[in-house]
Amino acid sequence: MFASLVQGPLPRLALVGVMLVALQQTLFVDLRPAAVTIQIVLALAAAAGAAAGPQKGALAGFVLGMMYDLRAGTPLGSSSLSMGVGGFVAGYALSITVDPQWWLAMIFTGIGAAVGETMVPVVRSFIGEEGHFTPRLFTVVPVVSAAAMILSPVFVPVGRWCMRVKKVDWSKVKAP
Repeated sequence: MFASLVQGPLPRLALVGVMLVALQQTLFVDLRPAAVTIQIVLALAAAAGAAAGPQKGALAGFVLGMMYDLRAGTPLGSSSLSMGVGGFVAGYALSITVDPQWWLAMIFTGIGAAVGETMVPVVRSFIGEEGHFTPRLFTVVPVVSAAAMILSPVFVPVGRWCMRVKKVDWSKVKAP
């Protein structure tokens, strides 16, 4: 049981997640295009979904969201739900094609990040917080989605590595 935990995706995801949460809480607090904090942890969750599929994307989003909640002081599990949904939605790129092109992974990473960021006020309203559904959401979601799309050429291979997904080698597939 211990071997399967060590050989699974969690150690790699935790290693990369710690670095991204630290960057999220330090560097990206000051880098705010359109006065919006870029959510790089959500971008990795969506990119992992686009690289590894819906189930692994949801797992990546859940783990990264828990790490984010522990550091940011938000209610435990609130970010993990929204990031898990974002990773799950981004993972549907693999239902269209087995090995998505970079531009298709970029589009699905952006869609997953937009859904994940839209889920934040929904989850926060379920836990009793108020005041998250504001017109500012129409600025925040596109900026976070665009940032995730810009970061996806780097984050999709990192997400593939974290989730231990090997790229499909079409040279070994035999034609019928």
